[in-house]
Amino acid sequence: MTTFAESTSTGLIERVRKQEPVAWQRLVQLYGGLVYSWCRKFGVSQTDAADVFQEVFRSVHSHIADFRRDEPGQAFRGWLWTITRNKIRDHFRRTTGRPQAAGGTDAMMQLLGWAEDQSSMSGEASPSSPLLVGLEMVQAEFEDRTWQAFWRTTVDGVPTAQVAEDLDMSVNAVRLAKSRVLRRLREQLGAT
Repeated sequence: MTTFAESTSTGLIERVRKQEPVAWQRLVQLYGGLVYSWCRKFGVSQTDAADVFQEVFRSVHSHIADFRRDEPGQAFRGWLWTITRNKIRDHFRRTTGRPQAAGGTDAMMQLLGWAEDQSSMSGEASPSSPLLVGLEMVQAEFEDRTWQAFWRTTVDGVPTAQVAEDLDMSVNAVRLAKSRVLRRLREQLGAT
């Protein structure tokens, strides 16, 4: 059984740089599921996750020559996480073409930026960022319907009225649910 450390050996990376099909296949086999799961954890729909996945590996293909393992703290997985995070952001920027109310997708992107700043201060890019950990911890504190109201309006960018109708809630109840979750998330993250 090959471990991640063995799988991203210098040899594999060099073979990928040389565009060897078997090396590319191995790289995608090793990291494809991880990239896809990162997309889904950040709220990218199943359909869109496949597109973001392709964008990530297209970027890896274009920039593999820039990856340097000899730099301090540089690991292939961290480098891949950075590319994935940026492609997820690009996706949300593309799909959210209308202005959002405070606390909408823009606020989520600010939180993502805050999480990135925190990760860069520690010298690593990690999928276990404060934002992801905070989201997981906070989610357990809310009923499913409250969480869905928050997630669909804030991350997915679905209009409040549509979420209210889908969840059989009033528009005001959806706004309150969103506000409560965002407030608790800010508390959890220590952001003001």
